[in-house]
Amino acid sequence: MKSVTVSIDIPQTPEQVYDFLDVMAHHERFTNHYLTDWRYSGHDRGIGSCATVSAALGGTKTDVAIEVVEADPPRRIVERNASAAGRRLAHGTYTIEPLQTGGSHVSFTYAWVQTPLTDRLLTPVVRATIRRANRTVMRRLATELARHSPTAGS
Repeated sequence: MKSVTVSIDIPQTPEQVYDFLDVMAHHERFTNHYLTDWRYSGHDRGIGSCATVSAALGGTKTDVAIEVVEADPPRRIVERNASAAGRRLAHGTYTIEPLQTGGSHVSFTYAWVQTPLTDRLLTPVVRATIRRANRTVMRRLATELARHSPTAGS
């Protein structure tokens, strides 16, 4: 299945964005509209930080195991996601790029590695649902960063 990418431009520096995203517990603040019941394990931040969440999308609910598997400060964080009893495997990648005018361009790409048959049969619906949820994630991330970090010009 083709990946889905959403992005947003925000006034915080790449370092500020990365420092916020690097803490797994911060993700609950901007994803809790569809990821709930957060249970943390592993490190608090960086490679090896983990969470198990309940994901409610498209009328279904499933547990998802999330683990940070790559980090390239302050540019990139890659998470591995497993759900549907291991039948759905994916990577979520945050990419943070500096803007010439200051601030950052933040992208999130959700890329399926393995999908259950039902996801493949409903590809257009699944992709649209993920895109819509993750657009909301980006807007909520911008709001949380504004609360957590001053802007680049402050």
